[in-house]
Amino acid sequence: MLKGATSASRRRFSYGRPERLPELVTDLLRLNVSLIVTSAPVPSRAAKDATSTVPIVFVTVADPIGIGLVTNYRHPGGNVTGLATIEFEAFTAKQLEIIKEALPKASRIAILMNPTNPTHARTLPQAQAAAGMLRVKLQRLQARDAAELATAFEAASRARADLVNVYGDPLTFGQGARIAELAMRHRLPTLHFFREGVEAGGLLSFGPDLPHIWRNVGKYVDKILKGAKPGDIPVEQPSKYELVINMKTAKALGLTIPQSLLVRADEIIQ
Repeated sequence: MLKGATSASRRRFSYGRPERLPELVTDLLRLNVSLIVTSAPVPSRAAKDATSTVPIVFVTVADPIGIGLVTNYRHPGGNVTGLATIEFEAFTAKQLEIIKEALPKASRIAILMNPTNPTHARTLPQAQAAAGMLRVKLQRLQARDAAELATAFEAASRARADLVNVYGDPLTFGQGARIAELAMRHRLPTLHFFREGVEAGGLLSFGPDLPHIWRNVGKYVDKILKGAKPGDIPVEQPSKYELVINMKTAKALGLTIPQSLLVRADEIIQ
């Protein structure tokens, strides 16, 4: 939110170039902003590094404590608060449980990660612990940009992965159709963080209701502009996750989705 600025002048995008973020935040601060809304971990961290006084409301950040945005969820402290996308300590295990229920014979799960996303590496210990309990092996795939996606899926195919777990990231959100295309080319089922990946042709998605989260951003902005301190407003965590299943894709891959999963799905795409 800015004083004396048009709607268009309030927006800044890095277009997949995180090195531009400090410059973009500085540019906003020169415009005498009253509040900054950030999306995703790297832009949120760039905003926090740039100012300790201008209020910041983050959204689509999985681990705000781990990347240093806030000190705790109930009393964030400082000038930052917002809406977390997952319950960080438990979500990774829930994802793998969904995968094993969908594909009971799966023994090798590939994880598609973006090495520039600070949250992804922090999920690995949780993923490894859950994989040990479920008796599956993990394979790490890395993609920093769209060009590296093809290489990642080729690696998963060579290793005979049973499924690719597509971690949530601006890259995977924006490249959902490309990821679905690569997955089908290699005959690889996918579990997506964003439902848009399933709408584009992926097999499953399990993640937060992002429209609901974004709608609540306005409540945070309203409170702060009316005088509340960001550090006194608790960080919101999701209480429910969406499960979406693409049956057209399941049939194309020759998979039978268990009825126990179908009855729990929030949406089934035929």
